[in-house]
Amino acid sequence: MKKIAMVATTLTLSLGLIACQKPADTAQPSQSQGNASATNSADMPQIKIATESSFVPFSYKDAQGNLVGFEIDLANALCQEAKVKCEILSLDWDGLIPGLQAQKYSAIMAGMSDNEERRKVVAFSEPYFINNLVIIGKKGVDKGADDLAGKNVAVQKATTALEYLEKNFPKAVSKAYDTQDQAYLDLEAGRADLMISDSAPALSWLKTDKGSNYEVKGQPINIDDKIAIAFRQNDPLIGQFNTALNTLKANGTYDTISQKYFSENTLTSKTANTATATASTASASSTPASASN
Repeated sequence: MKKIAMVATTLTLSLGLIACQKPADTAQPSQSQGNASATNSADMPQIKIATESSFVPFSYKDAQGNLVGFEIDLANALCQEAKVKCEILSLDWDGLIPGLQAQKYSAIMAGMSDNEERRKVVAFSEPYFINNLVIIGKKGVDKGADDLAGKNVAVQKATTALEYLEKNFPKAVSKAYDTQDQAYLDLEAGRADLMISDSAPALSWLKTDKGSNYEVKGQPINIDDKIAIAFRQNDPLIGQFNTALNTLKANGTYDTISQKYFSENTLTSKTANTATATASTASASSTPASASN
């Protein structure tokens, strides 16, 4: 849901999703490998999965610096089911696809959206989440979501949110940031009037003390944005992980992980539940996808 991620030409080519990679030695391995690392068989192949750790509740760091979140738990469960040992790395968003192409890791799970432009350079699994967008702003301030002309709108770089903003509100003043956290900071400081973001992380932030004075403006924006795991083209891991994802959905593990991070009584949970149902239907009614977000 960055992430979903996931690219139109504006995202991948124009905004440098394939251009701005950090050196590989900046990657930080997960301190919490979960069940995937616990299955310590010498016969199991080991792979690396890259994420971006400023995307609550999908992937972020706890107070001890450990990688946690919905995608971290799901990645560990998928690796266990696929019978591979996984090391999870935290990298900057702009460097994720270049690093995958350079074979520095085997997959990306970072709220990345499956779209046509990204499919030109990577392949995707079946979707594991369906993303909506929301526009948030300060409570009681009449800055609605119908007309953003002339308004400063915070958004993360190289995301579907930025693509949507530029396409649908060309007269808005987009203020693009490297991370979601930087966008929140400028919204709090008043340097941005509004923020457009994936719904799940934005709604999670609204529940925090810093987000308590802000609210969703207008209705969630349905962009049918499918979040999936990115791989290199023709990688046999795609089939392994599609099979593992279908199994986790069928045996209830996927729902258990989702319920841990998405409350049943919030708009976030409705988004998550819709995602589960949509993704499950797609898994049951179609052949494994060759590309994902």
